[in-house]
Amino acid sequence: MYYPKITGERVYLSPIQPDDAVIYTRWLNDPEVTLGLGSHHRVFSEMIEKATLEQMAQNQDEVSLAIVLLSTDRVIGNCGLMDIDHLHRKANLGIFIGDKAYRNSGYGTEAMALLLDFGFRVLNLHNINLKYFSFNVRGENAYRKLGFKEIGRRREAVRYNGRYYDDVEMDMLEDEFRGGPFCDVNKWELDGYEF
Repeated sequence: MYYPKITGERVYLSPIQPDDAVIYTRWLNDPEVTLGLGSHHRVFSEMIEKATLEQMAQNQDEVSLAIVLLSTDRVIGNCGLMDIDHLHRKANLGIFIGDKAYRNSGYGTEAMALLLDFGFRVLNLHNINLKYFSFNVRGENAYRKLGFKEIGRRREAVRYNGRYYDDVEMDMLEDEFRGGPFCDVNKWELDGYEF
């Protein structure tokens, strides 16, 4: 059911499977997941989610991948590169761990490192950007650990439960990733070919 595209130590990234619509529908109706995505106000049905996953699976202009446990082939989340601009060599990154049992365990950080490596080395990107809300301290810590730097903050731009939070933007350049601890210099070597 899953096809390892990029393999790490504990997870691999696989093309999206529309048959996972039931799992994604459960995740996307969980406020703990959707609050960080900015879609907590929406209601997700299985029918709409299946159509969304089918569209994501067919879209060759974006990279949408399931995060799958290497040991059990269990899907635990999703990540991807959107708005890919090959002319200016930039893209936006998104991620979520939908399965609560696998949050705060480093799986998201590993998945992002794999995706960044793919984006910089295989897609030849130069700048990868992401956004998050200031209440997402867990995400911020992971992003900083990977080497993302804050480049902007829209103050009090989102409101949840009567409180305002900042909308924060971060990015990373290819040289910052290649010089960092999460770059696997041997990842894309194949029988004498180096990428």
